[in-house]
This record gives sequence, structure tokens and C-alpha cells, in this order.
Amino acid sequence: MPEIGATLREARMRARIDISEIEAETKIRAKYLRALENEEWGLLPGPAYVRSFLRTYAEALDLDAKLLLEEYKLRHERPSDHDLMPIGPPRHRAGRQGRRREPRGIPRWVIVGVVLIALLGILYALGTMTGGSGDSTVSTPLVDTTSTTAVPRPRTTTTSSAAARRRAAETRRRRAAEAKLVRLQIVPTGPGPVFVCLQAKGAGLRIPGVSLQQGATSGTYRSSQFKLRLGNGNARLRIDGKLRGVAHASPVAYIISKGSVKRVNPSQTPSCVR
Repeated sequence: MPEIGATLREARMRARIDISEIEAETKIRAKYLRALENEEWGLLPGPAYVRSFLRTYAEALDLDAKLLLEEYKLRHERPSDHDLMPIGPPRHRAGRQGRRREPRGIPRWVIVGVVLIALLGILYALGTMTGGSGDSTVSTPLVDTTSTTAVPRPRTTTTSSAAARRRAAETRRRRAAEAKLVRLQIVPTGPGPVFVCLQAKGAGLRIPGVSLQQGATSGTYRSSQFKLRLGNGNARLRIDGKLRGVAHASPVAYIISKGSVKRVNPSQTPSCVR
């Protein structure tokens, strides 16, 4: 796979998007965007910021953010201390510990005898206090202990599974909503200014009647639908990263949604009366 920075830079240049436009869209400072393209990871605040900025930048360019993140982790992130720990203790240490315990340890039969005597004393005391037989005294704590330790486990597993399913469902809903959004930018071409009135569905006026000069592109906007009125044809539209010409009319109006650009009568769009 090509270098991460080269992939970002080539995608941006293919779409003819200036880095200042990405900065306005993603709210990430231009110096951090350049650091991503140059793979100068030390200029970013930390690994968490690198991953967050990389994901946002890739999505703005319609790249596979997950693939770029996996490539970054593989190439540039160090494994955690837990991953580097050995699976078991070295054999020579276990040997030394065994040799130390053998000469100093108490004989095993003595430990077993002490434990048995203590258990018999406890069972006798419990039988005396409850007035029950030895068999009932032994069986009761065993039943109670088993039921106490077995109950919480299914609840914990069920709660974790439900939380995981909710997170997965929220992620699917968010991605489905993002897939319906269209990105729009107005690019004046001259020779004169162009009057722009832009309304986004559910968000009101995004450009409330502004004359844009050649070279002064608008910001990039996202919505499920736009209603656009231009004072003349001195502009082009960048829709999802692709440039599209407009009709040479005065005025000219469009309704734009995902995969659809429809020219309409100007009366169907806001006027933004000057």
C-alpha cells in the first residue's frame, strides 16, 4: 500500500481541493493537515489526535478511513507493555524458587494435619450452635456458596452483550445517515461576481445572498438536500468532490440531493432578496 501521507495528498489533488477548504470543512488546522500529508506525526498533539484527525481527513476525501487507520497502527504505533510481557515466568526463576522452598518448607503432612484439625473444629462448633447433624452443617454452606457465585455471571454477560448490540446499531444508523448526505461547494469562475443564495434542508439559509468574486470559493456544506439560486452562470458546483458546470441564465436555480442535480424554476428556491 502507498504511504499514508501520499494517499491523502493524491486524493486531495485529484479532487482539486485546496487544503484551506479541508480545514474549513473538518475544523482541523492546516498545519496538522500538512503534518498528516507529510507523515510528521511528532507535530500532532498525540496518538489519539493522530487517529482522530486521520479518520476525519480520510472521510472528507471519501477514502477508506478504517484501512488508513489500520495501516497507521501497523507502521507507527508501538505494541503495549502488556503485549510485550512473556506468557509465563522464566524456567530458571521457577527453578531457583523451588530450590529455596524445598529445604525451608514445612513437611506437607504437617500442613494437611493442621488443616483437617481446623476444619473438624469449625464443623463441630457449627453443629453445636445450630443443633443440627454434621451432614446438614457441611451441605448447607456448600449449597449457599455455589448459588452465590453462579448468579452474577449470566447477568454480567447479558448486560455486556446488550451494550455491544446497542453500540453496533448506533454505528450502523450513523453511517446510513452520513451516506445520504451530499457535499456542496460553489466555485466562482468569473468574469464577474455571482450572487449566491443557498438553503440546506432542516438547517435554513447557509449562504444568505452573497456576491462571490472569482477565486473566492464558498465553504463546503453537507445536507440531504440543497436549494440553490445563482444570479448568473459565472460559477461551477463542486458536488461530492466533482466539478459541474451551471446553465448560463440569469437567474438559474437547482435542487441538489445525493446523486441528483435538478434544474428548477427559480420560484421553487429561496430568493435572499438583496
